[in-house]
Amino acid sequence: MKFYEQDHMLYFIREGEIGRLSACGRDSIRFQAAPGGGIAEQDFTLMPQKMSAEIHMEKRCATVTNGSMTAKLYENGRVEFYFKDKLILREKSELTFDVGLRNYRSTAGGSYRARVTFEPNEKEHFYGLGHEATDCFDLKGCTVDLRHVNAKCTIPYVYSSLGYGFLWNLPSTGVCELACNRTRWTSDSTRQIDYVVIGGGPGEACETLADLTGHAPRMPEWALGFWQSRLRYETQEQVLGVAQRYKDMGITPSVIIIDYFHWTEQGDYKFDPKYWQSPREMADKLHAMGIKLMVSMWPTVNEKSENYREMLDGNMLIRTKSGSNRVFDFYGPQAEIDPTNPDTRRFVWEKLKQNYIDNGVDALWFDEAEPEIHPEHFDNLILHAGNGEEVGLLYPYYYAKLVYDGMKSIGRNDIVTLSRCAYTGEQKFGALVWSGDIPSTFESLRMQVKSGLNMAMCGIPWWNTDVGGFYGGDIESDYFRELIVRWFQYGVFCPVLRLHGSRNGHDRTRDIIEPTGGDNELWSFGGRNFEILKELVLLRERLRPYIKKHMDTASEKGYPIMRPMFFDFPEDEACYELGEQYMFGGDILFAPITGQGETQKRVYLPEGEWIRTTDKTVHTGGRFVSCHAEIHEFIAFVKKGAEVMEAF
Repeated sequence: MKFYEQDHMLYFIREGEIGRLSACGRDSIRFQAAPGGGIAEQDFTLMPQKMSAEIHMEKRCATVTNGSMTAKLYENGRVEFYFKDKLILREKSELTFDVGLRNYRSTAGGSYRARVTFEPNEKEHFYGLGHEATDCFDLKGCTVDLRHVNAKCTIPYVYSSLGYGFLWNLPSTGVCELACNRTRWTSDSTRQIDYVVIGGGPGEACETLADLTGHAPRMPEWALGFWQSRLRYETQEQVLGVAQRYKDMGITPSVIIIDYFHWTEQGDYKFDPKYWQSPREMADKLHAMGIKLMVSMWPTVNEKSENYREMLDGNMLIRTKSGSNRVFDFYGPQAEIDPTNPDTRRFVWEKLKQNYIDNGVDALWFDEAEPEIHPEHFDNLILHAGNGEEVGLLYPYYYAKLVYDGMKSIGRNDIVTLSRCAYTGEQKFGALVWSGDIPSTFESLRMQVKSGLNMAMCGIPWWNTDVGGFYGGDIESDYFRELIVRWFQYGVFCPVLRLHGSRNGHDRTRDIIEPTGGDNELWSFGGRNFEILKELVLLRERLRPYIKKHMDTASEKGYPIMRPMFFDFPEDEACYELGEQYMFGGDILFAPITGQGETQKRVYLPEGEWIRTTDKTVHTGGRFVSCHAEIHEFIAFVKKGAEVMEAF
C-alpha cells in the first residue's frame, strides 16, 4: 500500500486499486476507489464543498480528519470511520486473512459491478432509502433494491442511530443490504465506488446532507392548504363547477389538478380543444377564486404525436440496446423522453410553456417519473447521460430540473412540481414527491406512515400521498368511508394535503380511451363525513402559519416538517422504534389511526409535558399513554406552552 497527499486529499495505491479520501462537507469524509486507471471526477448530484482535511501518514496507517470525523486507512486497504473518537463504521473483509475488501467485476460495457461491505452492529438502526411500502420503519434486517418503479423511489442514503449518515453517491441500479451479518452496498454498473459518511445527530446530518445535495426552496404559501384532485376532470366546465361548489360551501382549495388524457395525444403536451375550449379563461376564473391550477404531464410519446418525429430525430427519446425504443405500452406502444439530454429539456419546456404555462397553468404534475418501463430492464436503456443501469436513477432528477430551469428562465420562483419519483438532490428543484399508485386499504395507510418517515430522513422534505389511496376505493362502502377520514386526518399532518384517487363508480361519458373513476370531492363520501372532512380542511388552514414556519426551516436547514420521533429526541432510545407516530414540526406529536374499526392507540410521549388537542388534558412524558379517538377525532399532542395549540 502506498499513501500520498495531494491538494489536502489522501490518495492510496495498492494492487488492483487506486483510491482517494477527502473532506466533503461539515464533519464529512468522501471515499472513492476504482480498480484501475484513476478516480473519475463524477459528482453526479453531489455538491462537495472545498475543504482541507488534516492528513497524517504512517507506515501502516493513514488518517484523514475533517472536524469531528476521522477515517483511518490501513495498509491492507481497510477503512474505518470515527465520529468524535467513537467507531461508527468499519469495512468487513469478505475473505480470510483480512483480504477481500471492495469487490469489482468487469462488465461488457467497460464498467464494473462493484460492492463494499461493512461490519454489522446489532444495536444499530437504519432509516432512509426513499419510500417503499414495506411496512418497515427501522430498515435494519432489510434488503432493498436500488431502483425506481411505481410506488418505489430510491434515495441511496441512510441515517444510522449510531449518529451518522451514509450517502451512496452512485445513480446506478443495485442493492443495499442492511443485514444482521453485514451491511453491503452493491452497484450493478459503475466506474468506481463512491460514498460519503456524514457525522452528527439527526438534525446535524440532515443539514449537512442539504448542504451537499441542495436545499429545497421556500414552499410558496399557496401550496400549504388543501389540494383537490381525482381521476379525472374531463372538461373545463367540470373543473369550474367543482371549484364554485367548494366556494359556495366556504372552502377554498389551494390547488385543483387536471389529470392525464386531457390531451390530444401522448407527447403533444396540450389541452384537447374539443373539451378545453379556453384554458386561459378557466385559469383566470380559478385564480379569481384564489385557486391555483396544476396539470398532469407524462414522459410518454407515441408515433401519432406531433412532436414524435422531431424528438426521435434529435435523440431526445430514450433509446434501447435491443428491441424497439417503445419502452412502455399504454394504449399503444410509447417511447419516453430523455430529460438527461439538455436538448430534450429545452424542447419539452417550450411546449409546456406555450401550451400550459402561457395559458395560466401554475404548476405541473410529472407522472411516471421513474420512468415507468416494462419490463423493468434499466440495463437496456441508453440515455444521454449514459447506460441505464449506470445512471438510470438520475432520470427523475433531470425531469424535475426541466421545469425548474424553465420556470426560472421566465422569472417564476414559486416552483412546485408534483413528481412520482425522486433522486438525491431533487429537492432543490421544488420537487414535491408523492408515493405513487397505492391501494385504498388500511394496510396501505399504515405502510405510508412508515414510508414517509423514511423519506423524511433522505433530504427531500416535500412529500405526500394520495389521500385515500389511489385504486380500489369504493366511495359507497363503509370500509372506504372510514378509511378516507383516517387517511385525511393523516394528510392534515403531512407536508402537503392532497386528495386524489381513482374511485370505483360510474365512468364518465366523455369519449376518452382511459376510463374515468368516480367522484372524489369532500362531499362524495356521505354527509357525516363531509362535516368531518370540512373541519379538517379548516384546521389545516389554521395551521398554515405553523406549517409555513417549519417549511421555511426545511429550506434553510434541511429539517423535514414530518419527521421520526428520534429527530427531536435523539437521546431517547424508545423513539427509534416508533414508526406509527411522528413529530409534525417541533411542537406537534401526531399518531394516526391506521386500522379498520380502531378507536384506541398506545402513544409514546417523550420527556416533558404534552397537551392532548381534543380535550386539552395535560400528560407527563417519558411514558406510553392509551388514547381514544372516535372517527371524528384524531390523536395529537402539543408541547405545553407552544403557540400552535391555539389552532386546535
